[in-house]
Amino acid sequence: MTEHTLPAAPERIDPPVAADERAMLTTWLDWHRATVHAKCAGIAAEHATATPLPTSPLMSVGAIVSHLRWVEHAWFEMILLGLPEAGYATPEDPDAEWRRGNEVPLGTLLEEYEQQCERSREITAELELDAQALRRRTGEDTTTLRWVLVHMIEETARHNGHLDVLRELADGTTGE
Repeated sequence: MTEHTLPAAPERIDPPVAADERAMLTTWLDWHRATVHAKCAGIAAEHATATPLPTSPLMSVGAIVSHLRWVEHAWFEMILLGLPEAGYATPEDPDAEWRRGNEVPLGTLLEEYEQQCERSREITAELELDAQALRRRTGEDTTTLRWVLVHMIEETARHNGHLDVLRELADGTTGE
């Protein structure tokens, strides 16, 4: 894959209007995950690393994808399963995942993101919605898989809004 070639985007399947809770949560999250890919489709390499927002100097399309990969890992593997962190941030560089998004080709970042999403889907399939996380965040109560799914819908949707703005500023592309 070259720097300018992006992986095929997962199909965005509209969530059902009536379903059980698990299906509703997982299909909405998958819709938002696929939207990340849709927002990146066809973007030029120089636009994927552009940081046009003066108040957010690290925020680019690539940086958001890098961050979302880390967020998937953090919530599903670190918090729910209690596994060690496999991210890029360090105490010396807490923004490393954002910085990495401007250094690594977008196609690679999207592949890593999709692989992490697949791992999150596997974890979700193995747990009940009420499953308690094995790790607590400092100062917080124990979370459940249900809470993580709702949070990931919110997190991914919010960053899709950022992708909307960055993409429109980059090349005028707009859309759902």
